[in-house]
Amino acid sequence: MARTRNKTIITCAVTGAIHTPTMSDALPYTYDDIASQAIEAAEAGASILHLHARNNETGAPSVDPNDFAPFLPRIKQASDAVINISTGGSLTLSIQDRIRPAATFSAEMCSMNMGSMNFSFHPLAKRYDDWKFDWEKDYVANSDGNIFRNTFRDIREAAETLAPHDIKFEHECYDVGHLYNLKFCMDTGLFKAPVFIQFVMGILGGIGADIDNLVFMKKTADKLFGDAYRWSVLAAGNVQIPLATTASQMGGNVRVGLEDSLFISRGQLADSNAQQVAKIRRIVEELGSEVATPDEAREILDLKGGDRVAF
Repeated sequence: MARTRNKTIITCAVTGAIHTPTMSDALPYTYDDIASQAIEAAEAGASILHLHARNNETGAPSVDPNDFAPFLPRIKQASDAVINISTGGSLTLSIQDRIRPAATFSAEMCSMNMGSMNFSFHPLAKRYDDWKFDWEKDYVANSDGNIFRNTFRDIREAAETLAPHDIKFEHECYDVGHLYNLKFCMDTGLFKAPVFIQFVMGILGGIGADIDNLVFMKKTADKLFGDAYRWSVLAAGNVQIPLATTASQMGGNVRVGLEDSLFISRGQLADSNAQQVAKIRRIVEELGSEVATPDEAREILDLKGGDRVAF
């Protein structure tokens, strides 16, 4: 087990709910494109695929299970990767709506956001004059009014609703206080060790994406959870690859994907999710680490297995 735990898990976040079709032609939003890019990312080395859904016609973010159903079975058929379904797919909908896809499809993993926060990407609106779809500009520009609600009651409702599905949570912690929220929830019996924590860095409204903050998040998690957690880093924008590289050398796991950054290098848009996966895999391996296979990721994170999902 110790040897397996030393391997680096690569998660790929394929589309997300922040970036819009205007921002990159590579961003997948149709059912076909989400499926094909997810499968290619798995072939490139991602053992976990973090998935959101979108409206097949307009590319608008969706939490409707009917927008997940066309691509989930295709990905499962073509890949052994772990499917991780978002429960944060909309900044404006209730927790009941947001957890429906995870509950409907009983995935191996799902995200669990560990605190309420300002969550904004409105500065992106100034970069574009012409938009592919009518919904995009207002969606981006008005995000400065968003509060991403994840109260303790919301967290409990999500956890208790999804508990019968034996889903492993990816606890997304956007700031240091979210780690304390998670510790409180564990102390009250809501979550059991070992937990899997995603340090989310660089979102406007959350902790900044730099090495000092990463070290502080890691030290805080060590203090709170000891050896009872596994961890990964998600860094938004142009620090995606640098902070993922740092995390891998600190014993952590990594997340890349077009949800978090549209770029492959400074000023150059990525061609696909797989291109980002291939880049971080190459870096991790050249620095002397091994990348975990899907089954090794299942062992490390103690997942229920792909045979127990409902798709």
